[in-house]
Amino acid sequence: MDAWSIIFLLIPIFLSGIIAFLLFPSKKLPLPPGPPSIPILGSLLWLRHSISLFNIEILLRKFRSELGPIITLRFGSQPAIFIVDRSLAHKALVEHGASFSSRPPPSSFSRFHNSRILNISSSPYGDQWRLLRRNLTSKILHPVKINLFAPGRRWVLDLLLNDLQTRSEQSPKRAVVAMESFQLAMFALLVLMCFGEKLDEKAIREIETAQRELLLYISKYMRVFAFVPKLLSRYMFQGRLRTLARLRQRQIDLFLPLISARRENQKQAREQRFVYSYVDSLLDISLAEEGGSQLTDDEIIPLCSEFLIAGTDTTATALQWIMAEITARTAVQAKLLEELKGINEEEIKEEYLQKLPYLKAVVLEGLRRHPPAHFVLPHSVIKDVEFEGYLIPKNASVNFTAADMGWDEKLWEEPMEFKPERFMAGGDGEGVDITGNREIKMMPFGVGRRICPGLGLAILHLEYFVANLVRRFEWAPVDGEEIDFSEKSEFTVVMSKPLRARLNPRRKVY
Repeated sequence: MDAWSIIFLLIPIFLSGIIAFLLFPSKKLPLPPGPPSIPILGSLLWLRHSISLFNIEILLRKFRSELGPIITLRFGSQPAIFIVDRSLAHKALVEHGASFSSRPPPSSFSRFHNSRILNISSSPYGDQWRLLRRNLTSKILHPVKINLFAPGRRWVLDLLLNDLQTRSEQSPKRAVVAMESFQLAMFALLVLMCFGEKLDEKAIREIETAQRELLLYISKYMRVFAFVPKLLSRYMFQGRLRTLARLRQRQIDLFLPLISARRENQKQAREQRFVYSYVDSLLDISLAEEGGSQLTDDEIIPLCSEFLIAGTDTTATALQWIMAEITARTAVQAKLLEELKGINEEEIKEEYLQKLPYLKAVVLEGLRRHPPAHFVLPHSVIKDVEFEGYLIPKNASVNFTAADMGWDEKLWEEPMEFKPERFMAGGDGEGVDITGNREIKMMPFGVGRRICPGLGLAILHLEYFVANLVRRFEWAPVDGEEIDFSEKSEFTVVMSKPLRARLNPRRKVY
């Protein structure tokens, strides 16, 4: 057959295909609407500047009025779906929580070598995730278990107060960059809970530095792996992979002796330990899917790293934001101090916290106005699902704008103002459910089955340290300086310029 004969035969087939498409359109659901995208780059041209969470937030706010509350952006070949409405977020994470409770596939660099498992936050929904999360919540984060660490919190409080006192006395204006002290204190406490050891300051700082350098390198230099095919990335970014391997090896070298020490201590009576630690619980785990085998050191290390990261940066960041607001607002500080005067002891002990409603209001308002993360960790559906008339494909990244949901003008009066009174009787935040089970008004810890398991611990730490920092010092702006409340994104959303405050020891007020 010549070419013209083939063409004449294909024309009817081509026309019939067009007619069938017009008469019988595909029943496959569309993805949520989004801006135009191009191959490989996806929607990146709409960002105009760097790929950052702030630029994505601005873009989503722009498109919400045009495209609706569910938006698709493409970063590379994979769609990223953003749900920017609190009611739809509740529907997805609570009403359809089982469907939206998985995680997207991990990036090619995220697994530790020779590891059968991911950490809790990255694990897909399933038996392994349930086992690891149940271990954490029952062995370490249960309220009874948390109380066992009360002596450790008092030890860290003394370290923090003494560190702030020393820094203040050595400064001409008694000015202190508080975040440095906050991070060291929170990290010391989480190291104690993780490894069961009171390490000295040098050892704590070594671990903290290794953790922070690894974390910042991943957040700054490894995002490109989400946009470049895996095969190409291995050749194009060998230098980054080598640096990542070096940083991880440094972490391994610091963690292994501590894990080995706990393994040796298992041979001794439990009563001889300071407290049952997170590592102890991991050493006790047996993996049913692996024939009852124990976790290896390579599998324990990323779980320990996750524990330290999740409990340190988010809490220290929230603590800095809250203390910055207290420093800038003398009326808030005075009202909080007046409430604390009812406790006639030097330390505001943990058992007194339930009797301090204004303290709770200050902490909740800090989390609403300055959530440490503006997006919760990406979710994923376990299989293709229909949601609000759209297709949510399996393995696609499903994201929720946690910060914007806490700033909704329909719910909150003057949402960008810091007003703790809104959480008192008669306020627009009275009785708010921070877990979001009933209704999402704010979600600094996420919502649903993937809600942060450390929610209770974080609230306890914030209330305990805020109360004692205000009891011990008067916090005031440094003469001639204004507190800058602008933001920047690191692992968490931090103050662009860390808080500098003038600390004056208080006279006894009890």
